Amino acid sequence: MNMNSKQQLMTCAIFAVVFAGLSAMVISQPPQRGQGRAGGRGADTQSLNQPFVGIRTSQGVESDLFPIKATGVSTAPIVEAAQKFLEVLSDEQCQRTTYPVDDIEWRQWDNRHFYQRQGVGFNEMSESQREAAFGLMSSSLSAKGLEKSKDIMKLNGTLAELSNNFEEYGEWLYWITIMGEPSESKPWGWQVDGHHLVINYFVLGDQVVMSPVFMGSEPIAAKAGKFEGTNVMQDEQNKGLKLLSSLNSEQRQLAILMQDKPGNNNLTEAYKDNVQLDFAGLPAKDMSEQQQQLLLELIGEYVNNMRPGHAQIKMSEVQQHLDRTYFAWIGGTTDSSVYYYRIHSPVLLIEFDHQRRVAPFRSDQPSREHIHTVVRTPNGNDYGKDLLRQHYQQHAH
Repeated sequence: MNMNSKQQLMTCAIFAVVFAGLSAMVISQPPQRGQGRAGGRGADTQSLNQPFVGIRTSQGVESDLFPIKATGVSTAPIVEAAQKFLEVLSDEQCQRTTYPVDDIEWRQWDNRHFYQRQGVGFNEMSESQREAAFGLMSSSLSAKGLEKSKDIMKLNGTLAELSNNFEEYGEWLYWITIMGEPSESKPWGWQVDGHHLVINYFVLGDQVVMSPVFMGSEPIAAKAGKFEGTNVMQDEQNKGLKLLSSLNSEQRQLAILMQDKPGNNNLTEAYKDNVQLDFAGLPAKDMSEQQQQLLLELIGEYVNNMRPGHAQIKMSEVQQHLDRTYFAWIGGTTDSSVYYYRIHSPVLLIEFDHQRRVAPFRSDQPSREHIHTVVRTPNGNDYGKDLLRQHYQQHAH
């Protein structure tokens, strides 16, 4: 690392430390950062004034699910990639991009297109900065997860072409922020925030929490234009239906909550960090071994967007709670149906939803051309907050 690179990292670290000090001074006050950031959408952002609790059932937050422990899967490549990204930013970009690890910025993501973002945008990055930004994503995600992310960005470019609106939509309208100082021992993380693509990535030692994650698209395939041939979310869609189709009539009666799907059904998108949601649907313990395998393959479609070693750790965690995992369905059951499904366990929440069209035209009924998915870590560990809480209990800060 040359002297300029060291100075750049030191500058970014100073910004993070200063922000952290200010954050600690006002920790007992309601969150102030970003108020008004979403111009005109105060009703949405009011939830940011509530302390973080997490997704939980009516029984409350279940404790002791996420202990701090060694996983044996190194996060050094992720730390190195984050440092390289910070090195190529200007001082001004660095100031806009770095936040303390416990900042409210984590919770201010929005999957919609008209939101005012924080951080440094791909649209303003130089070629070397974009390369470093994708390097951070590549070090953190699987090859498939990175490709899916890039394809979602491309399809946002297709949407710009279809709607002739390049101000609100576009391939490069995505922003990155870094929370905390990249470290192999101290807590930190990063976030990418934009239309139909939001990734929150928390790191503590060799533990990783990748949630909330929002992935979706409208349209789901480019039939012409610059990105012709690009398509997304088909495995998530088809594997969900494959699992539902494997159920017998008795199982379906438990799994299918509603056969009609007149609108949108996702419950835990932006500003829904504290949703109370009870288990519903068919429990995995009442599935056959083959059906449980289909369920795990479906869950893997989401979890395996992570870097492979860390994805294996998460899947092991999921399997430990498989008997307390529920599969719920709303909508039709044919190859042309629109539907919603939910997978819910103490350590994982997945939602898939066919949504009403928004652009380049609006529709009253859900469509297969507009898909939203959400991945959450229930019981207080979205954004790695339960791990961070335990870290603060063990270490002065």
